[in-house]
Amino acid sequence: MVSTGARAAELQPLEIVTKSGVRVFTVEVAKTEQERATGLMYRKELPEGRGMLFDFSPEQPVSMWMKNTFIPLDMIFVRGDGRILRIAENTTPQSEKIISSGGLVRGVIEVAGGTAKKLGISPGDRVGHPLFGTK
Repeated sequence: MVSTGARAAELQPLEIVTKSGVRVFTVEVAKTEQERATGLMYRKELPEGRGMLFDFSPEQPVSMWMKNTFIPLDMIFVRGDGRILRIAENTTPQSEKIISSGGLVRGVIEVAGGTAKKLGISPGDRVGHPLFGTK
């Protein structure tokens, strides 16, 4: 079996409530500095319904990049109240361009590129997960 990158310690369910229904994901939770720094680097694939949740507690401005990340991702920036602040769709693999949260966020969800559009996930939608005091 070929390694596709280190996995964060925990897998947890996460829900996003959209206008068209509830979307359920299984996310790896990146809590430590090392887990956040590595993120989804070096992965060759990210199955549908899977993702990574970055815990940036307390709420703060966040900047991400795609260095050493081989697959396009949607980055979903989530405020402390669980509302989506903004979405950076189909980020460019291996780019060092800085992707900013555009405000204070508590977490970032990374899913396969195109997922937000495909599932109708939009700013203002609510994320259900203990990190945001929901679910």
